[in-house]
Amino acid sequence: MTAAPLGTKTRILDAAEKLFGKNGFEETSLRDITAEAQVNLAAVNYHFQTKESLIDAVILRRLEPLNRKRMEMLDAAGETPSVEQIAEAFLAPLIEVDIPNVAPLVGRVFSNPAQFAVRVFLKELAPVVRRFDQAIAAAVPALTPEERFWRLHFMAGAMTHMLAMWDVLPMMTSLPIHPVDRGAVVRQMVQFVAAGLRAPLVAKPPAELDKERT
Repeated sequence: MTAAPLGTKTRILDAAEKLFGKNGFEETSLRDITAEAQVNLAAVNYHFQTKESLIDAVILRRLEPLNRKRMEMLDAAGETPSVEQIAEAFLAPLIEVDIPNVAPLVGRVFSNPAQFAVRVFLKELAPVVRRFDQAIAAAVPALTPEERFWRLHFMAGAMTHMLAMWDVLPMMTSLPIHPVDRGAVVRQMVQFVAAGLRAPLVAKPPAELDKERT
């Protein structure tokens, strides 16, 4: 049975997702996207009005279901999830998603946070960050709010690096890692991140301690 042809809007989103992930947001023009999608510029203007709106639509199409999966995994772990369960819920939905072009796209989004701070991060990611911060606070109560802030961002940084580098990782080693085993990467990252979340608090340098005493 022949699959139904994709609608114009979906073709535009698919083309934009591919080119944004491959070339970057600034470097990809609307004409590049229309050529890839085999549509005219009027179709892009009709469905999205501006390039900024198209970028948002491309990002949210992927982030919304991925963040929903994160929350579902955290809920499934119960009221007191372990550090490993927290790390897995945060990492696995994004690392394991096996849809062409998604990994490099999400990597570019997380590598350019200032560009999307108001339009995407505050709307879509702030609730996720708060939820995971609360979970980490319960799992590792010795951490201060400031320490949790940094460790959560270190975890996000490790994930972002993996997503941004996904397609070139096999070129960076002689090890037989092509194709990259997504499940194995998640298991390794969970252990790595969990150790970091549990690590003892960093001792303050003597100069800072002296300032606190005065």
